[in-house]
Amino acid sequence: MPFFVFKGCLVMALGIALLGSLSVAVSAKTLVVVDQHGSPVENAVVELLDVTTNNPPPHQIAIMDQVNKQFSPTLLTVVQGQQVSFPNSDDIRHHVYSFSPAKPFELKLYAGTPKAPITFEQPGVVVLGCNIHDSMVGYIYVAHSDAAFVSDAQGTIELPDSVSEYLLWHPEQANSITERAKMTWPTTHSRVQAEIELITPAPRNTFGERFKEHHGQ
Repeated sequence: MPFFVFKGCLVMALGIALLGSLSVAVSAKTLVVVDQHGSPVENAVVELLDVTTNNPPPHQIAIMDQVNKQFSPTLLTVVQGQQVSFPNSDDIRHHVYSFSPAKPFELKLYAGTPKAPITFEQPGVVVLGCNIHDSMVGYIYVAHSDAAFVSDAQGTIELPDSVSEYLLWHPEQANSITERAKMTWPTTHSRVQAEIELITPAPRNTFGERFKEHHGQ
């Protein structure tokens, strides 16, 4: 009997060790995103490159709500081919649209929930606006795969050990709003700091003007 107890403990110990090693393998690198002043940047999106996946788009429909005349969440990440629903939780009507190259679309004046969600087929950044309420601006980041991550309040993102190249993007970046900077991970580092230049958002006059400013029009 003592032998079997020992054997069970040994198996349990090996199992715990294996789980620990798997945990390290899955998330063994840390990226800290900062701005040009060294301050942590929240809501930066990092998308891993060289990720091969045959997984179909998620069946779950993502939600971009409208609450108190604001998009909720302000930033939504989805996978290429995923559908997004745009419910209107306000007691007033909204007119949601985008003319971003990745997905131009329009949902004319409506209340409640539109009949059908919208499919985002192309990877890239989609800027949202409301034709009625100029201060409403939202962002949908359409990733090529599910290997997309968002930084927390400390600017931190935990990444898989396999990361080598990645894209970095933020809605308040100084570059064009649709530009995603390609970065390379130093091979000998487990913790890296990436800098992205941000700008102070200008007062929101109209969505169209804000979009043109980002695109140099």
